[in-house]
Amino acid sequence: MNRSSSSRLASSRFAARLLTTASAGLLAIAVATGQTAAPPKPAAPGTSQSKAAPAKATQAKAAPAKSAAATTASGDKVPMVEDVFRNVKVLKGIPVSQFMDTMGFFSAATGMNCTGCHTPESLQDVAHFADDVPRKVIARQMVLMVNNFNKSGFGGRQAVTCWTCHHGSQAPESIPSLMAQYTVPEEDANSIEIVPDGPTEPTAEQTLNKYLQALGSAQKLAALTSITAKGTYEGYDTYHMKVPVEIYAKAPGQRSIVVHTQNGDSTTTFDGKSGWVAAADKPVRLLALLPGAELDGARFDANLAFPGGIKQALTQWKVGFPVTTINDRTVNIVQGTGAGGSRIKLYFDEENGLLTRQVRYSPTIIGTVPLQIDYSDYRDVAGVKMPYGIVITWTGGQSKILLTDIQPNVAIDAARFAKPAPAVVKSFGKAR
Repeated sequence: MNRSSSSRLASSRFAARLLTTASAGLLAIAVATGQTAAPPKPAAPGTSQSKAAPAKATQAKAAPAKSAAATTASGDKVPMVEDVFRNVKVLKGIPVSQFMDTMGFFSAATGMNCTGCHTPESLQDVAHFADDVPRKVIARQMVLMVNNFNKSGFGGRQAVTCWTCHHGSQAPESIPSLMAQYTVPEEDANSIEIVPDGPTEPTAEQTLNKYLQALGSAQKLAALTSITAKGTYEGYDTYHMKVPVEIYAKAPGQRSIVVHTQNGDSTTTFDGKSGWVAAADKPVRLLALLPGAELDGARFDANLAFPGGIKQALTQWKVGFPVTTINDRTVNIVQGTGAGGSRIKLYFDEENGLLTRQVRYSPTIIGTVPLQIDYSDYRDVAGVKMPYGIVITWTGGQSKILLTDIQPNVAIDAARFAKPAPAVVKSFGKAR
């Protein structure tokens, strides 16, 4: 890796550490003090039998979810950014979850954390996030400028984004780097895409078959009907300290994960059709997953818990990616499409056939953000290999799950997969 690339990477990593450390305190303060605008009252907990509506926007067009309905197919109201945050002038008319992804995009593009654009006082009082400062005013101007570039030069397609020029730096570089020009940079496996005349073998069918064979026999895979797991979780929402985590999964396609953070439980649930996040660190304590990338991701994670059906979990399987590596091991990349139109890339170890990584993409109002999940430490559970190490990385932080125990084919209460109650925030050891 050349020095320029190393400098950018170091800057981005340092910014990420600052972002993740600050975010836990900021968001905890936000929900504990109620300094944000009053969020809409969540619907009462309960299981929905409604069929998820198909998403009209597709990942290929990178269309943000601006047209999200006022309610989801499960009957949940979708809080918009202006319902929750103050002094939003340019990024209006988008769901809260997409607004947070947009903040992550800014962080990735500029290499800065929350207080890089907002005032330092925001750390003590989140009401100051609404304060106008010169950098925020300029950012608004830049968003409008980039929108005009794309509208006039690319037919409205998001061809140019903040990342295009900044690449993790506060200020775009205007002078060519000779070091970068004459040095081969380290390859980012996530940036590898299908190319014309790319390799057609192994085919998607061959790669997926090898994966299933590596996991265990077809009989063992078919016999897997439920999973419960326990372990530890650490991330920005736990101040990077390890806390207990529980995972529940039931075929076909139901999954729930509960993280017992210091500020209260964080629960993500998918009942096979609809999904929700009830988290103590979020500005809205219960959010329904939106059609498109959010539901596609939850559905695929649930299906991946029972990998015998992976071929049916996605459609439009594609290959044609150049050869690349992850941690110095060659991987084969296969891409599929979720029911909501979002694309998911899967990276399989060429030697052992196991799934190493998945990368999926979510559109925002200013560009597309990736989410990466890495799998490691596969162990035998009832004749099926399962990963005990899971690392989730996105533009807003990184979470690590280390499982210590996985139990197959145990009874799980159906309530585990129902719509959760809004998260309850702990304050000085007492729940409010």
